[in-house]
Amino acid sequence: MVINRRTFGAGMSALSVAACTGGFQSVAPGAGDDLRPVRNADYDRWIAGFRSRALSQGFPDSLLDAAFRGTGYLPGVVARDRDQTEFSRTLEDYLSITVSDARVAAGRTAAVRHRSTLAAIEAEYGVDANIVAAIWGVESFYGDRMGDIPVISATSTLAYDGRRGAFFEEQLIAALRILSRGDTSAAGLNGSWAGAMGHTQFIPTSFLAFAVDFTGDGRRDIWSDDPSDALASTAAYLARSGWQSGLSWGREVERDAGLSGTVIQPQAGGPRFATTANFRAIKRYNNSDAYAIGVGHLADRIAGGPPLRTPFPPDEFGMTRDNRIALQEALTESGFDTGGADGVIGSRSRRAISDYQRAAGLTVTGDPSLDLLRRLR
Repeated sequence: MVINRRTFGAGMSALSVAACTGGFQSVAPGAGDDLRPVRNADYDRWIAGFRSRALSQGFPDSLLDAAFRGTGYLPGVVARDRDQTEFSRTLEDYLSITVSDARVAAGRTAAVRHRSTLAAIEAEYGVDANIVAAIWGVESFYGDRMGDIPVISATSTLAYDGRRGAFFEEQLIAALRILSRGDTSAAGLNGSWAGAMGHTQFIPTSFLAFAVDFTGDGRRDIWSDDPSDALASTAAYLARSGWQSGLSWGREVERDAGLSGTVIQPQAGGPRFATTANFRAIKRYNNSDAYAIGVGHLADRIAGGPPLRTPFPPDEFGMTRDNRIALQEALTESGFDTGGADGVIGSRSRRAISDYQRAAGLTVTGDPSLDLLRRLR
């Protein structure tokens, strides 16, 4: 997402993940009834007051009518905003999600399909094409998970809710400016529950500041099936954030490499990374070491590079990633679906563990364990 996620409160910071989907903020189509507009008299009164403020800023009635047609208060947006529980993810878990085999394979396919566009963007902005592709992959799984929530509904709901009212009213005003400039239609102005939009998840104010019309059709269309404008906008953002052409983001270094201002070890006992100024430029996109490592490593993998060499240590339950994958596979085979076997013990895996423990007459903890794995084998 273009802007530090600390702006959004919980979101993604350090090694935490909130609303963890492809873009980490988006909502899949058909996500639930709570993301459909409902009547709310107080919200309606707030919209009436906002409309007066918008008119005073020069927005015409016709644009406001079009922007708010079919929109409304979304209770699910408020619920998600208030329930951004900061649960810790290790770097290993984070990379299991952002640099999964599926994401690497899809990235290589996308990089080949859009090779000429990415090369032209790199030539224009000096930003490594694989880094741009990796951000695309992390933010929306290469356009598959951009979010389908009306941005006007999402930002107006959060502005009305008031917890971060001033920030989201600013985003709402910026969304109206996007419509007034004709970059997309009101029907096409969709994104995540928090208002992040398009292939690389710009929030409205960042869109106004950094988005570019790379295709030359007169619109900065980051939602199009053609990702050119979105990818170029990401490169433009990084270029203005200090990206240095020809410099890598960093690299994994040996275990005995000492820690310094450029060598970091985000997870105790795990890999160490020597970082560069371009690592810090990526962090301008999302102020998180984990995010920047994820983007950098995914870029390396898309380019054909190998997995990390240094293994991560066992988790707090004494389990390695291979152990956790085996547990997920065994649970699913036993009829307790974990939703996949990626080695990340999230809420669905914990629910499957709890269901198994309950069925087996065990103490229900939801925690993985080597003993549980042995029982299932």
